[in-house]
Amino acid sequence: MSAKKRIRIAFGLAAVGALTIGLAACSTGDADAGGSDEITTVGFVAVGPEGAWREANEQNIQDTFTEEAGYDLKYAPATNLDQKSQIDAFTSFVDEGVDVILLSATEASGWEDSLKRAQEAEIPVILLDRGIEPDDDSLYVTRIAPDNVEVAKEVGAWAAATFPDGGNYVVLEGPAGVGVVNERNTGFDEGLGDSSLNKVDAQTANWSAEEGKSVFETMLKASNNDIQLVFAQNDEMGLGAAQAAEEAGLVVGEDVKIATIDGTKNAMQALADGQLSYVHEYNPLFGETALEVVEKALAGEDVDSYIVVPSEAFDSAEAAQAVLADRKY
Repeated sequence: MSAKKRIRIAFGLAAVGALTIGLAACSTGDADAGGSDEITTVGFVAVGPEGAWREANEQNIQDTFTEEAGYDLKYAPATNLDQKSQIDAFTSFVDEGVDVILLSATEASGWEDSLKRAQEAEIPVILLDRGIEPDDDSLYVTRIAPDNVEVAKEVGAWAAATFPDGGNYVVLEGPAGVGVVNERNTGFDEGLGDSSLNKVDAQTANWSAEEGKSVFETMLKASNNDIQLVFAQNDEMGLGAAQAAEEAGLVVGEDVKIATIDGTKNAMQALADGQLSYVHEYNPLFGETALEVVEKALAGEDVDSYIVVPSEAFDSAEAAQAVLADRKY
């Protein structure tokens, strides 16, 4: 974030603070009114129901920005993952004059006008999880998320090492237009490098176990079951693929290996049970990091334009079993 941006945010807050104190003095005559009890209003433009990872992430944000912590969090999940409903919620928050906006975008593009409007209103915006396209970090404070490219790159590197003699693979993708889909494809391809693995197909399964199952069933039939690897861009699709493989008479781990991203408890249990082959965590629990960033942004302090949330990889049943008891999501 530029120095000019920091000064503008700080100035805006100072003006709001002065107005708040003035109004409190006029209404109560108490010079100390409104001090430590002042509430910061946060508009959370959220994705809403989209699987276990999203549920854990958004609940973590809500559990962090509590009234006890000094925040009034206004939670606005998208309607059926519709971007227009998100833009409408974003616009309402700007019109309300909230102190800060947290944005988890359903789609990467189409946010420039909204972000410029928030900037003109001197309302800092923090991206949670998903980035925007084109990525203009002058329009937001920071993006807080695990690194999709690096996470998927590790999956690709594992795949290349696991199949040194090649094989056929398919990709189950998230919805078209979502930035993380492109990032995970890019990372996976980088991780594969010059591997002799052969890409047979790639289709969206919309983050859904049910669609992951049906899409992979179709892929198996089209290839006469000649698929050795599934890269599922999230756990739910991978779990659906595992069901399809079993119903097709294939043994996961032997006939076909399934790698997923997210690291939800269900996926970790499946890895421990041998129903998945590799799970890379995409850590959703970064509420405390978001809170620290909000405090810095409102104080006009400098913040890195991308804050990477550390995430682990699990490549065996034993590794998954070791963390299951303490898994929070």
